[in-house]
Amino acid sequence: MSDKKERQNKNAYAELIKESNLTYNDYASIDDGNRYELVGGQLELMSPAPSVTHQMISFEMQKDITKSCESDYVILYAPIDVILANDEVRQPDLILIRRDRMDIISNRGIVGSPDLVVEILSPSTLKRDKIDKLNTYANFGIPEYWIVEPKTGILEQYSLHDKQYSLINVFQEDEHVTSPDIPCISFTMAEIMKRIPDLD
Repeated sequence: MSDKKERQNKNAYAELIKESNLTYNDYASIDDGNRYELVGGQLELMSPAPSVTHQMISFEMQKDITKSCESDYVILYAPIDVILANDEVRQPDLILIRRDRMDIISNRGIVGSPDLVVEILSPSTLKRDKIDKLNTYANFGIPEYWIVEPKTGILEQYSLHDKQYSLINVFQEDEHVTSPDIPCISFTMAEIMKRIPDLD
């Protein structure tokens, strides 16, 4: 691509970012090297790539969940588009979808609400994950939402009741993580965290 063409594309993307009432097609057309979420028709720039610790926790959780749940669930990890509506596209860190609901999986992403979403906190995503995404995931009927604090290894478990999440458990150290709706879940945060090296 010529420098002139690349500058024109970047300018077009910059203008698009300022707009509201955008759709999935607008979102999918952006190719400027950044990652975005589409929130109520408005593009939100995601922070730089997650830390290595964040990614290692995500990988270790995925491994442990896969061991016990792979026969019943599809386990996917970021970056993947969860298309909740034409103007709402999110990228959770981990998602689980029951195998009898695989019709919501398409080549472009997940079209509909997964059975579980997991967000691993970063300093730059704290408010987004604990307020904005919590409300969004509840509004779109996702039955269960986990928030993981990577420094402490604490997992907060939220369950959906009457279109609102309730914090139903907090798991840490050697407590076995279980789920009211996903019976195959069985691991401890201690098992996850002991495999994560201390990094500067």
